[in-house]
Amino acid sequence: MSTPFLDTARRVIETEADALRTLASSLDDSFRAAIDLMRDTKGRVIVTGIGKSGHIANKIAATLASTGTPAQFVHPAEASHGDLGMITGDDVVLAISNSGEAPELANLIAYSRRFDIPLIGMTSRPDSGLGSQSDVILALPALGEACGTGIVPTSSTTMTLALGDALAVALMENRAFTPEHFRNFHPGGKLGAKLSHVSDLMHTGDAIPMVHADAKMTEALSQIGAKGFGVTAVTDDKGLLSGIITNGDISRHIEGLATLKARDVMTVGPVTIEPDALAEKAVGIMNARKITCLVVIDPEHPGKLAGLLHIHDCLRVGLG
Repeated sequence: MSTPFLDTARRVIETEADALRTLASSLDDSFRAAIDLMRDTKGRVIVTGIGKSGHIANKIAATLASTGTPAQFVHPAEASHGDLGMITGDDVVLAISNSGEAPELANLIAYSRRFDIPLIGMTSRPDSGLGSQSDVILALPALGEACGTGIVPTSSTTMTLALGDALAVALMENRAFTPEHFRNFHPGGKLGAKLSHVSDLMHTGDAIPMVHADAKMTEALSQIGAKGFGVTAVTDDKGLLSGIITNGDISRHIEGLATLKARDVMTVGPVTIEPDALAEKAVGIMNARKITCLVVIDPEHPGKLAGLLHIHDCLRVGLG
């Protein structure tokens, strides 16, 4: 069912989609030149803009930084009051202004020219003040805004944001940026948890409950109670994993338990995992096997215990 509100919404989205298609087809060698400057800089990419362009610039800086390109947003008004000192001769400046004539950018542009700091201008007017001073111009197609009146930044800000994303992703792919690199910049929240490795969450050293295969079950029970995981690993004379004792194993051998040794009660060949495995994979294994712990084995020394991972460790960071 069509209503005036839906008609407006569809018109805005379609107008902005058309603008993005026009932007994609307009890209030329200046995009490659901008990538070269940003990739080869010894410092950071300083992203700046005022008003709506400033909001977009802030997001572009954050996207660049999180994908392997050191970047920082500098507010142009604050730059005129001391923050120019944040910009060094090793940096590259990416200045964003749809009109290219934002007066707040003047001092920052002049500073980049005075100290020979490469300047990339993102604007819809290459002949503007920003365009005429830039070493590289990323020209936005001069299209009407989606508001229909030309006064509300809509299509222009959408194109600016998309062009910033294109720069970030192109740089990311050029650097062969991997999910592991991405996790290093996103340790918090659900994303960080999904990319965590078993080694990030496992317990090591004295925290691992462990008994020799010939140990009495009283010693095994003491380890289970003291370490609080509900299990204990069982090792042989070489310190290699022989098995694991769980509460289920204890229940199955409850009669005469005190007379038994760890080897009599343990489950041989327990499920194990390596430290470099994703924690999300460990959760999947534990859920599928209906177990609460995984013994972590050193991949370079088969059978050697590297740690112990409990389901609660995964739940604590949002996995499960």
